[in-house]
Amino acid sequence: MKSQEGAPPAASTRCIRSPAWDLVWILNPLWLEPLVLLLSWGQEDARNSPVDSLFFVLAVPLWFGHRVSSAWLAYATPAYRPLIARQRLRFVAAPILIALACFAVLLAPESLLPMPLAERVVWLVVLDFMLVSHHFAAQHFGLLSLYRARAGRASAPHARRLDRCFALLVGGGFVVVAQALSGSIAFQERWVDPWLGAVGSELLARTLHDGGIALVVVLTGLVLATELRSGRPSLPRMAYVLGLAAMVLLAFIARDPFLFIVLWSVQHWSAAMGLTSLAASGGEQVAGTRWQRLLAPINRRGWAVLLVLSVVSLLLLPLLEVEAVTDDYVYADRIFGEAAWWLRSSPFVPALLALGFASGFIHYLLDRAAFRFSSPDVRQAARGLLQPRARPTRTRPSAAGASAPAGTSPTSP
Repeated sequence: MKSQEGAPPAASTRCIRSPAWDLVWILNPLWLEPLVLLLSWGQEDARNSPVDSLFFVLAVPLWFGHRVSSAWLAYATPAYRPLIARQRLRFVAAPILIALACFAVLLAPESLLPMPLAERVVWLVVLDFMLVSHHFAAQHFGLLSLYRARAGRASAPHARRLDRCFALLVGGGFVVVAQALSGSIAFQERWVDPWLGAVGSELLARTLHDGGIALVVVLTGLVLATELRSGRPSLPRMAYVLGLAAMVLLAFIARDPFLFIVLWSVQHWSAAMGLTSLAASGGEQVAGTRWQRLLAPINRRGWAVLLVLSVVSLLLLPLLEVEAVTDDYVYADRIFGEAAWWLRSSPFVPALLALGFASGFIHYLLDRAAFRFSSPDVRQAARGLLQPRARPTRTRPSAAGASAPAGTSPTSP
């Protein structure tokens, strides 16, 4: 969107929605990290500090709401209906196959799959960790690309390559290194520690720690310098780079890895929920089926989409938390009490584990499919997200007695 031919976009359009909206849903590390550090000040264990209460308040509406957000776009909005018709393999066949595979692996008797249930869970956790690490990095690349497009440089090849490098290395690789050094990877002793080895592991750990911090600082400086030299620097884009780098540096230097987990998770969840609300409310609203007509009042309003996803997140908490965390860190008990405890110790645990893994793997797939902006079909379906929202305009009487938006002309786009 240009006000004049060849002119850079207005400052307001460089945000995804607006400065305040971006600060809440996308750029929240800029204020959330100082808040988390303040709440954990002087506390030996962040889990027993006000940080845990903050995480509880944010996780309940965001955690599993974000997991179903791309499914909401795909199956509950009319804008994505033509996309599903054209790409049934991505949106229909693949999710069904993933779900069947997860349930088969975890519910198959040992006579068919000679491996204990606990061992199957370990290797699914390993697979999930590798996929989710790439998933987070891919989201960072997508958001950097979206901010680059808002700045009028969507097709700049050098900036695109630099964004991909920064997202994969800083938002992916170095996060894995930092988590490995802090010992916060699930079942790390089974599959990560043997790679490091006992001989020279302390020296290797120190090298990875110091080298990781140095490279994060260097790459961040390179991206920021490139942005400043672009001729169309974007303040929101630079803020996103700084927020991402600050989170990763915290992963290296924080004594308690829980602080990083809070920031890393909340930023990812809130970004997914926010983008989904914009794509749903700004897309095609012509409902064809009865189901879509029932959901139309929700999809027309971004806040209503957020509210529904938050309620779904609350309801899914006792079911999906069985797979997601250990008994030491559950939140469902605080809301559902003994019912949540019973689910975690019931005969349904293998099925709940399969449901949790399946929902996670399908989420990674659908996120990629629903926000794959290299596809013209996806760009058409998600045009409510790609096109900056116009600000409401005041009207004033024209000379002929009609009303026209203030500050416009008959030739304005």
